[in-house]
Amino acid sequence: MNTNFGKVAVLLGGTSSEREVSLISGQAVLDSLLRSGVDAVGIDTAQGVAPLIQGHFDRAFIILHGRGGEDGTMQGLLELLKIPYTGTRMLGSALAMDKYRTKLIWHSLGLPTPESVLLTANTDFAQVVAQLGLPIMVKPALEGSSVGITKVIHPDHLQTAWQLASQYGATVLAERYIVGSEYTATILDGQALPLIKLETPRDFYDYEAKYKDSQTSYICPCGLSPVQEQAIQTLAKQAFEAVDARGWGRVDLRCDETGQPWLLEVNTVPGMTDHSLVPMAAKAAGINFDQLVLRILATA
Repeated sequence: MNTNFGKVAVLLGGTSSEREVSLISGQAVLDSLLRSGVDAVGIDTAQGVAPLIQGHFDRAFIILHGRGGEDGTMQGLLELLKIPYTGTRMLGSALAMDKYRTKLIWHSLGLPTPESVLLTANTDFAQVVAQLGLPIMVKPALEGSSVGITKVIHPDHLQTAWQLASQYGATVLAERYIVGSEYTATILDGQALPLIKLETPRDFYDYEAKYKDSQTSYICPCGLSPVQEQAIQTLAKQAFEAVDARGWGRVDLRCDETGQPWLLEVNTVPGMTDHSLVPMAAKAAGINFDQLVLRILATA
């Protein structure tokens, strides 16, 4: 029995649009902790939080994706309960979940992120196309896993894309699409792990590409020169810390055809499924899955 961490609640499932992924991630984390001899108990927060409140837990491993678990609400509850938890604190969780406000912070610090505008029912969609050019990525500001995202390549489709995204919340972002390659940088306890380059035959790295498409390619080493990779790792750490993210997480970005990196978003509770990027980056750094889970738990 591993007694270093006491009794651990693994918070999984939840009620967000990413529930299915969280259940898979959470089960993988729970199984890993049990293999390592940790006294761990899985709690699906969709069934309520009474087991968490009444369970006399020493730590919580948050593996909830999306709203209700990744947006500061669960973090706030755990702080009230005085239960140490993994990952980013309440403020950083709320900020990183909001793509629009994340970009405002990055802009204020001079960090590169694609130009964007908010869309509403009163938006002049033709003006947005004239301002951003095509293609345009339309995304709900408060969702993850590419839920509700559309790549708009025809001006007449922008309003339809907004209507789809608005089903997931009132704040909808239109963002200039960066032609080039997509990368992700895992941050683990203050260190940026090896970058992963993402390639998909789909139109973009959407939900299907992330979780279901066997043709998605994950390239690590990523193919950049050591100097380029180190520069992007430094930028990713700056972007991560700018929104008060801590412990572990992931920064997604694209590099344009000149090699200029453009920050897209921060994930404070990334996936831990067999298609997930954090375990891949950790493996490239010589950290196996069980070691990774224990290292994340140690940041609580």
